[in-house]
Amino acid sequence: MDTDVLKGGFSNAPVQSAQAFRAIMTLLARPGEILGVQGAMPPAPLSVAAGVTLITLCDPETPLFLAGAWDCPEVRKWIAFHIGAPIVPRAQAHFAVGSWKDFGPVTDFAIGTPQYPDRSATLIVELETLSTDGPALRGPGIKTHTTLSLPDVETFQANATLFPLGLDFLFTSGTSIAGLPRTTKVEAT
Repeated sequence: MDTDVLKGGFSNAPVQSAQAFRAIMTLLARPGEILGVQGAMPPAPLSVAAGVTLITLCDPETPLFLAGAWDCPEVRKWIAFHIGAPIVPRAQAHFAVGSWKDFGPVTDFAIGTPQYPDRSATLIVELETLSTDGPALRGPGIKTHTTLSLPDVETFQANATLFPLGLDFLFTSGTSIAGLPRTTKVEAT
């Protein structure tokens, strides 16, 4: 057995997963904020923040899509051991992880249905850097406006028009994470 796959999970799962879950939910409730998370040490190219997110939100019943370089044997083995999530094609995914350019058209991901808008995908977008520089964000959880570095303004604007359907996004870089739910309106810069 490859013993490297045994490394990188939470050392105190009940406490660390609760802390990570609270941080992720806070970020989705307060779009544009950036928080640091820690506890998981996944294999490259997964960042710590993406690994923490996956190990917290996914389980053996969560279909997961790995985009581009993230679909590699090391990541697949780590997910199989620590999470057990099935790796599926993009159209079947509840969660997806990769770089923005590797996702291709995000319209290929599930956006929910009128009866079940919650059956949409959450994309974990790995970025080189994550900052509060960028287009203005407005909507629930934002007092007036905030800003966040986004890889593509038009896609997020189009996504917000689909509400109550649409995709939710988590942006990760190193140990930093930010959220952008489908309710957030993105203004052009």
